[in-house]
Amino acid sequence: MIHPSYVDLMQAVNSRTEEGEEPVISSRYSIVMATARRARQIVAGDEALVRAKGSTKPLSIAVEELNQGEVHILTEADKEAERARIAAELAAAAEAADAQDEEEDDEDEEEDGD
Repeated sequence: MIHPSYVDLMQAVNSRTEEGEEPVISSRYSIVMATARRARQIVAGDEALVRAKGSTKPLSIAVEELNQGEVHILTEADKEAERARIAAELAAAAEAADAQDEEEDDEDEEEDGD
């Protein structure tokens, strides 16, 4: 038997949702996909967030991370909010860079005028 079970993992992942909200995970397939994705991240070099009991295998570590609530699965709404936040940060950074470029251009024009 797999420990923790699919049911235990689904409960751990969905523990962040409030009553009445749609659960983040509703199937075994979703749990398998989430753990596989996290295991690939660990294989690619991401640091493990927990120590799996008696194992250094990436999949075991990923399962334990989900079970302990160290890794969160984003809903589509969460993903969209994150994309919007990143887009706003990028726009603000671009605006700041443009303002600095204009300021530098003004300084260069003043030096040329002297």
